[in-house]
Amino acid sequence: MKRETLLLGTSDTELLKAASALRCGEVVGIPTETVYGLAADATNEEAVRKVFAAKGRPADNPLIVHLADFSLAEKYTSYIPPLAKKLAESFCPGPLTMVMPKNDRIPSVTSGGLDTVGIRVPSHPVMHRLLEISGLAIAAPSANRSGYPSPTAARHVMDDMNGKIFGVIDGGPCEFGVESTVISFDGESSVRILRPGCVTRNMLLDFCDDVIIDKAILSEVAAGEKVASPGMKYKHYSPRANVILVEGSIEAMKKYLSRPLPFQSYALLYEAQEDFPCPYLTYGSNSFDQARLVFQRLRELDDIRAGTVYVQAPSKQGVGLAVYNRLIRAAGFEVIRI
Repeated sequence: MKRETLLLGTSDTELLKAASALRCGEVVGIPTETVYGLAADATNEEAVRKVFAAKGRPADNPLIVHLADFSLAEKYTSYIPPLAKKLAESFCPGPLTMVMPKNDRIPSVTSGGLDTVGIRVPSHPVMHRLLEISGLAIAAPSANRSGYPSPTAARHVMDDMNGKIFGVIDGGPCEFGVESTVISFDGESSVRILRPGCVTRNMLLDFCDDVIIDKAILSEVAAGEKVASPGMKYKHYSPRANVILVEGSIEAMKKYLSRPLPFQSYALLYEAQEDFPCPYLTYGSNSFDQARLVFQRLRELDDIRAGTVYVQAPSKQGVGLAVYNRLIRAAGFEVIRI
């Protein structure tokens, strides 16, 4: 018989319950400023395996380790590049994950079999307090079933995880709405973006000689290829509906969608349009709104039983690159250019 997942508040009393559960090897849904995560003690192999089981996540997909302060990274890494310390001064706490060589405190199951680990210091006050109370390094991928749109509200986590985990802390809606930017280090003064987020290339260029955009951000990873970051491999962020990304003007999109369409076809547009040829939802006229709303809208389209969803493609600049990256993976790289 499945146990009921507890919905927890944000008081210290409630966070103490969550911290105690984590120390006992349980899994807890937690709020962050990016998306909700599925938390476990990063050093406890059995607890981390519960995360993979709850999500149905492939074992070679590494988890990010969350710390209360960047100074704690010394406990879990074998080397911290000087540039990482410099970036931490400006972006920690915040939505930036830095991939560095791990030490033996991080088990192989947490790192997806890699000799590196992604380290992040979250800025969400509830998550930060949980890290302080628990005293743990917390491994936490997004708190959705594997491949489905990431959760940006506690109810999304309950929809996906009720009966599978100890509890979910309701910390309100997420500020950014897409997962953290993940970087690795290329030499002493350059970084590579493995997964785009709300810390953008231009923001990083203020501190780095070069910021390389990894090819896997906009294209599929070869079968069998190892990846250093979550979100680089497999189909991700996808609702049950068939998602198709559409690049072109809104007028061209109107004309294209005026033809006979598959059953239960919808569109996802920036803004409201007069005389649009099929039902639609909107997800924001700027990149920040699109990042905050994109996963919520994809889940809403499933709620109304959309069969096919034609998405007006976002910009690939700034935060828009993060939104485009999530959508092209949700679409399984199916793009119509008109």
